[in-house]
Parts: sequence; C-alpha cells; structure tokens
Amino acid sequence: MNVAVRGPGLVVTAQAGHSSRDALPGAAQPAPRASNAPRNGSLRSKGRISRTDGAGKSNVVAYTSTALASPATEVDLPAHLRTMNIVFVSSEVAPWSKTGGLADVMGSLPEALAARGHRVMVVTPRYNGVPEEAEPSGTVADAQGADVHYSVLQKDGVDYVFVDHPSFSRPGGLYGDVFGPFGDNQWRYKTLCLAALEAPLLLDVPGRGRYGEDCVFVANDWHAAMVPVYLAAKYRAHGVYQSARSILAIHNLRHQGVFPPGTFKDLGLPDQWYGCLEWQYPPHQRMGAYEEEGRAVNTMKAAIITCDRVVTVSPTYAGEIQSPEGGWGMEWLLGSRAPVVNGVLNGIDGEDWAPETDRFLPTNYGLEDFKEGKKANKLALQKELGLPENPDVPMVAFIGRLDQQKGTDILLESLPWLMAQGAQLVCLGTGTSDLENGLRWAEGAYPQQARGWVGFNVEMSHKITAAADIFIMPSRFEPCGLNQMYAMRYGTVPVVHATGGLKDSVEQYDPWTESGTGWHFYPCTAASLIHSLGLALATYRDHPKAFEGLQRRGMERDLSWNKAAESYEEIFRWAKIDPPYAS
Repeated sequence: MNVAVRGPGLVVTAQAGHSSRDALPGAAQPAPRASNAPRNGSLRSKGRISRTDGAGKSNVVAYTSTALASPATEVDLPAHLRTMNIVFVSSEVAPWSKTGGLADVMGSLPEALAARGHRVMVVTPRYNGVPEEAEPSGTVADAQGADVHYSVLQKDGVDYVFVDHPSFSRPGGLYGDVFGPFGDNQWRYKTLCLAALEAPLLLDVPGRGRYGEDCVFVANDWHAAMVPVYLAAKYRAHGVYQSARSILAIHNLRHQGVFPPGTFKDLGLPDQWYGCLEWQYPPHQRMGAYEEEGRAVNTMKAAIITCDRVVTVSPTYAGEIQSPEGGWGMEWLLGSRAPVVNGVLNGIDGEDWAPETDRFLPTNYGLEDFKEGKKANKLALQKELGLPENPDVPMVAFIGRLDQQKGTDILLESLPWLMAQGAQLVCLGTGTSDLENGLRWAEGAYPQQARGWVGFNVEMSHKITAAADIFIMPSRFEPCGLNQMYAMRYGTVPVVHATGGLKDSVEQYDPWTESGTGWHFYPCTAASLIHSLGLALATYRDHPKAFEGLQRRGMERDLSWNKAAESYEEIFRWAKIDPPYAS
C-alpha cells in the first residue's frame, strides 16, 4: 500500500475495497460549532430515548442502559453493537513505553475488551525499545518526505500497531530531554493521529484483515486529541468513517496540548476550523504565554468539541472537570457537553498485583491467611530497611511522585504528629528536590521510625504495599489513582483525600454498619489528614477485629479490568447509537 501525505493531509491511492480520496488541507469546509449541543438522554437514563436525525425526523431507540450492560437480560443487540472494532490511540503503552498511569491503562484495558469478544487495536509510537518481533505491515510518507512505517504485534488478542517515524526514535524521554519538551511535539503527535486514522483502512492485520470504517476510536489525552478533530474535518466531510465514533479519554486534564497560535497552519485544517482550537489564557495566566494577549491553540479544547463522547478515569473526576476547581479552564465547555461526559474507574492488573503469587514478596498470602502473611512481610521489610523489628507497630506507607499534586508536603507537615504516635513511616518516590530532601530529613530526624527511599523500585513498591498496615494518599487532585487499589488488594487500609478516583475506589469506613474499606479526609490539609489517620491508628490498636474487617473487605473488592471493560462497552454502544458529531 502507498499513502502520500500532503502537509498533514492524507491522499490515499485507490485499492480494492477502499476508494481514492484527497482530504486536502485547503478544501472548503463548514466551520465547526463552538460547542456541541447535548444529546437527549444520559448514560444512566432508562426507557426509550428519542433523537432527531438530519432530516428533522424523530427516531426512537428502545435500548436501556441495563440492556446495554447486560444485553442477554433484555434485548438481543445488533451485531455492530454486540461486537465492536475498537481502536485505542495512545502516546504510551506498557510494557513498551511508560511515564505514568496512562501506559498501565493501555496495557490492560484493551486486553480486557478483547477477552470480551471485541476486535481491538492499539496505535502507539514506536519509540526506542519496542520489540523487534513486531511485523512490518505498511508505509506512509509525511510532508517532510520521511517514511512512516507500521509494525504489528499481536498479543493477548490485541493488535498493537507501532508507528515508526524518525521523530519518535531520538535520544531522551518520550516527550522531551534534559532541556525540556521537544519543540516538535505537536507535529509528532499529529503524525500519530493521522497514522492511527489510516490504520483501520489500510492495514491487513495478519489473520484478521482490515478493520474498516465501522470503528470506535478512543483518543487518550492531548497526544491523541487530534483524532476526533481530523475524523470530523478530513474524513466524515469526505464521506469516510460515517459509522465511526470517537471517544476522548481524559486521564489528566491539566495537560492540554497548548501551542503557539501560528502552529495552527501546521495541522492542515481549513481556516474555518481555527475557532475550534482557538484559546486565550486568562490575564492571570499570561506570564510566559506565547503572546502578550495570551492567544494559543488548544488541542484538548478541539477534541472536547468534536468527539462523540468524553470518558474520564473515575466518576468523581468526571464531575470535577466540570467545576472551576478541576476544569483547568475547560469547565464551561465540558459542562455544555455534560450528558456525554462519563467516568469509569480504572481497574488493576490482577496478575502483577496479587499477594497470592507476587514474586517480589518474601511470603505470599491470601484471604485465608493475610494476618500471618502481612506480619511476615512487615518483619522482612523492617529487617531490610534497618527499622526495629516489631510486627505489632503500625506501619504507614506512601508511594508516589514527590510533588505538590501528590500532597507530599502535607505528609511531611504531618510527620511530627505521626512519629509521636509511635508509628513507622516508609516512603518511596522521586520528584522535586525540596521534597526529596524532605524525605531524607525525615529519615535523619527519626532514624528508628522513618525511611525515605528517594527513587523508584518496582520490587520495593510491592514489598512496602504488602508490609504496611495503612497506606496514605494525600493527593490534591487524583483523576483515578492506582496505589490505593493495590493497597486494598494487599490488605493495606487506605487513608485518602476525598477527590477523584480516590473517593470512588475507597469506601468510607462506617463502624455502625461495619462497612467501608478505608478513610477519607477533606479538605486537603495536614490537620484533616491527621484526623483521619488518627482514626485509622486508633482502630488498628484498639479495635483489631474492625481493622481486620476493613482489610478483608478491601481484598474482596472486584477491582478487575473486566469490570471496567463492561462500563466502557456501555459507553461505546451509546456513542454508536447517537448520531456522530457534525460540523
């Protein structure tokens, strides 16, 4: 197959089953709407849902959300809703590329959906380190004359498509080097988005053939956010992908892909589409902006406007991003699309994080013997770290990035109180130099009680999670969070700030009903953390049976990706039932 790229536009040569088209950057197209009117009916509504088609006629869809989640109980779904072609687009995918939780999601959710019978593709850059067993499967060319190659690796039922371009294989990290972010990041990830949109049409996947036009694209964060924009401007406008839908997955709205206004011309969109990306920083944020007036182009803004649905990584975070406190300037736009904004709590890897089989633990354990197992792991960790060996002393743990978002400063402010309670504190993480030095200070000030491991070590993170009795996450905001779920899986009781996925995944303890899996605290202050941590320590010492109940309920919770995949299926089906975005 041969595909030429004119600027960021694509010209595909005629081939069997796929007609020739020329999505020229200068083609006249209607201007996009400033915002998309909410569709009738929300994800959780029941009964018959009406919508109006392009001719003004009312259509009625008789599916209910319950039927979509469990189709066998109410209706037989049409084939295109029962088994879907799902295409994830992501800048990083574990185990091949990773800087944060996005990679973990992309390493697990696609496999869970494939196990449920869907055809799943993941499109990601081929950075240094991608396995050589990925089979070359096609070539395109960008406007600068460099070849863009596809390679396919089939693993656990998922088709992983790696996009190989010179801009992805350079020294440094995924997004930058010691000097800062790469200056061509907008170009790099625009190339990824265009390649991802062509992949279902062009690639003959071994043993499966082409995905075709009936796809659900899932664009993850700003790096993939041009997928719904190009889908609307370059494909649907030319009669291609009429049955496709786009989902914008927001893992962290803080990062929006904002670039100088002059870079709009590099995106290959008609001039009428400038308003879709146009952005202006408020006056108090203009210091260091690209222009004195604060003008810019914002990739996430355009994706929110043009996508068919928005999904975030927890239900609470879906609400927070529609508020001034959590919207990062996008709350007005997300609020206008509230009926199509949904939240699904992430799952965790049940193979890597299982105390019964964890290869990093000195002693494995399960529900039947977690008391003995956790004590054995605590003693082993105390010995390894040089702490006094005592299985009865409460051990409190923190694992995470050392920065303001993660609330490490609040933890350090609470440290003198915690040490006065006779507890041990074990921390693991890396981040800003002042907070790293704070951990070093804590270890020096309390050598018999505190250990601060500056850096990150996978084996040590597993050992700490198994050995600790209480796990604290004082994040100021946390779209989802995984460590609190790992902790519950290992019988370690979390104390978390009531925000985002922390609030959704940890159920507040109620001693009267003997329910809950941990403690919330709010607001995000040292005093509030001390209050909830004090309750946890008192329960550990004075009410051991109640504490064991907290541990057991946490270990019994269904935190699997299969549960999350069911909710994603429902959202994808509702996107396909609704009419697509139309400019």
